[in-house]
Amino acid sequence: MKVKRLAGSLGAEIADVNLSQPISSAMAAEIRSVFLQYSVIFLRQQPLSSQQFFDFAMAMGVPIEYPFVKGFEDFPQIIEVKKLEHEKMNFGGIWHSDTTYLETPPMGSMLLAKEIPPFGGDTLFASQYAAYEALSDTMQRMLAGLKGISKSAKADVSKTREDRIQSDGKVSAPQSFTSAHPVVRTHPETGRKALFVNVAHTDGIEGLTDAESVSLLSFLFQHQVKPEFTCRWTWEPNALAFWDNRCTQHNPINDYHGFRRILHRITLQGDKPV
Repeated sequence: MKVKRLAGSLGAEIADVNLSQPISSAMAAEIRSVFLQYSVIFLRQQPLSSQQFFDFAMAMGVPIEYPFVKGFEDFPQIIEVKKLEHEKMNFGGIWHSDTTYLETPPMGSMLLAKEIPPFGGDTLFASQYAAYEALSDTMQRMLAGLKGISKSAKADVSKTREDRIQSDGKVSAPQSFTSAHPVVRTHPETGRKALFVNVAHTDGIEGLTDAESVSLLSFLFQHQVKPEFTCRWTWEPNALAFWDNRCTQHNPINDYHGFRRILHRITLQGDKPV
């Protein structure tokens, strides 16, 4: 197994691993170690069936269903993340951590590319370790103990789900979710601190007025996605990305109108942020 670091703050590409074959527990532990070190990992040339994709996800964690979109009939934990030729909005096309509006947000998510446009459609990732560590000691102390309120129904992110809910939505899905989580969470495996607010879902801060929340969150939203905290991934068919939702954000770029982009996604069970 070869590991190539992609950027200063996060991201690594793993080569010479064939996920179409069962991986040993030792190999799974090695991949998991790289994942924890670099927060997002990428593997090319992985033409996986749904069963093989699911098996790899099982080796990394516990796959769970996405709350708003139906999964495959045989694999309800796998959903299609797609934008079709006639659509203008892309699914999740805003900086975010996945489903932080849940009481127990996911540990991580995986995407497997199936159809890629001839240009565009890259995904940006941002290290929330780096974003937190770049704050002044005074700001870090001020944020300690604060809780952000996450909502699934914020307008900017709701728009990015409309096409998929119309075509693949779950009839039984609740209208909305709301949860409160620490503005700064401690990663349960690495022990490092990371910012855990995001512009897509965080709607306020407990104990602050709306005006106070808006001022503080506006600063954090701009700070946490500075270029020096990011890496950029250019997709190709059969490429796989696996990111740590506890310490990263991501943003799929919507710059390929008129073309189809289809990826398969699995979300992995997490724990309650502290």
